[in-house]
Amino acid sequence: MSALHPGRWWHRLEDGRIQCDLCPRFCRLHDGQRGACFVRQRTGESMVLTTYGRSSGFCIDPIEKKPLSHFYPGSSVLSFGTAGCNLACKFCQNWDISKSQDMDRLMDQASAEEIAGAAAAHGCRSVAFTYNDPVIFAEYAMDVADACHARGVQTVAVTAGYISEAARREFFARMDAANVDLKAFSDDFYYQLTGGRLQPVLDTLVHLRHETACWLELTTLLIPGKNDSVAELTAMCRWIASELGRDVPIHFSAFHPDYKLGDVPATPPATLQQARAIALDQGLRYAYTGNVHDLEGGTTFCPGCGKGVIVRDWHRILAYELDDGGRCRHCGSLVAGRFGAYVPHPVRRLPVRVGARA
Repeated sequence: MSALHPGRWWHRLEDGRIQCDLCPRFCRLHDGQRGACFVRQRTGESMVLTTYGRSSGFCIDPIEKKPLSHFYPGSSVLSFGTAGCNLACKFCQNWDISKSQDMDRLMDQASAEEIAGAAAAHGCRSVAFTYNDPVIFAEYAMDVADACHARGVQTVAVTAGYISEAARREFFARMDAANVDLKAFSDDFYYQLTGGRLQPVLDTLVHLRHETACWLELTTLLIPGKNDSVAELTAMCRWIASELGRDVPIHFSAFHPDYKLGDVPATPPATLQQARAIALDQGLRYAYTGNVHDLEGGTTFCPGCGKGVIVRDWHRILAYELDDGGRCRHCGSLVAGRFGAYVPHPVRRLPVRVGARA
């Protein structure tokens, strides 16, 4: 299988360069040059995706690891990614993959049909595009999504949402769920620590919530002294409640020193709990703490009677009190999300081989 695949979303410029229109970076390239993501390259008079059909590995995870708490809780998801990224986050927790310019990391080859078949064979309800941002391998992810839907398997994008208007419409039309990393609520943070901008991400969130059928959840990695102030978190949660609605779940996860922020301390659990309290105070119905053992912060509470209807410890579900339609077994209130028959996934990660070794 050739890794060079025709790219979409580009056009020629009058000065002879071609412009990639996939994301708001709009990289302008001479022949042979690659975009900031490293994986989209000009070859002759066209754009190619250099990582099509290649992966840095496949693993079966619980859906809660994505994290998604309201998308078929307890189900199994086949997760995979490629290499590269269109942001330059100084705090990247997967920097060995997302910042890699080494194609030797892409050890597995798999067609869209092989991935869909593997997910179905292993009893996975969905396939997740994750580890690095699927925006930059959108053509591959979209083909996999088509193959998955043909087999009744759903698709999940774990993404920073840094994508152009034209591309986002096509890309998210093929996704059944998305967890979008809202990294902060400050344009200065985005510019200084990610090399991007805030507004395109907000535009993606509004599009997802109001113009697609894709189930949406958010994650914010809280970095001490960078994006965890009460004022910023209050403004962010108020915006979510106003522009996206009170039923969009948000996950506050803990930073650990890594990549270029090795001198910043790890996030205390109390910071996550404070952020969750702010979210609830601003009217959000579903707010979670992540990467810590916190029964209350991991539990889904019924919006009607207030009882814990999905009790979690990290990614493990300890109690499940919803019917197949997502209604509370105590009072009958509907919990927002996508639900079905509850079949718990074994919490451990299960590496699997899909396709052939490159």
